[in-house]
Amino acid sequence: MEFIGISVVEWVGYAAMATVLLSFLMKSVIKLRLVNSFGCLLFVIYGFILTPISKPIVITNLAILFINLYYLVFKKN
Repeated sequence: MEFIGISVVEWVGYAAMATVLLSFLMKSVIKLRLVNSFGCLLFVIYGFILTPISKPIVITNLAILFINLYYLVFKKN
């Protein structure tokens, strides 16, 4: 399935990339971690829908997602 000549899988990857990049423009660390977490989640989905599954993308972004969630939930300042 494609949209303007780009596969849905690639769109997920582009959305993940844009979201992670956008997160670094946040002035608030909390907003940065929230937006970055969403981008990491998109990268995890992207890693799983690639054929074959990209374990490095999944593992790295799951780790970053859990680190972000740890700081958001347990290290509130």
